[in-house]
Amino acid sequence: MARRQSPALTDAELRIMRVLWERTRATVGEVVGLIEGPDKPAYNSILTVLRILEKKGYVTHEKESRAFVYLPIINRSQARRRAVSQLISRFFNGSAEALVLDLLGHEHPTEDERSRVRELIGDVGQADAASMAARRLGSSPRGGR
Repeated sequence: MARRQSPALTDAELRIMRVLWERTRATVGEVVGLIEGPDKPAYNSILTVLRILEKKGYVTHEKESRAFVYLPIINRSQARRRAVSQLISRFFNGSAEALVLDLLGHEHPTEDERSRVRELIGDVGQADAASMAARRLGSSPRGGR
């Protein structure tokens, strides 16, 4: 039975996406040349992973001359959000609160990190209040409906 394809990035896919995010576009040969580390994958392996990334919706390609040039469709921030959403769904039963409590309980954040978390929570609270006020007035906080 074939393994079900995961929407999350594997380690190999992430290595290739990092190259594409840095370069914004690259051929298979360029990706091979830019992969760092002792276990450099072969050309055909990179090509296979790029095709998988294309099926997953992370990259697209354009034909230039005789080569395909691959371009990321999903940026780092979007990929990060996808990964965190999947993590929350799989390990925390859809609860972002459980994830945050787990992180704060086990990772021993520094005082600066705790301060930054408090700031972010305050920012979210202010954004939620602005959004609620805008809904009461019949408009969105970004202007327009």
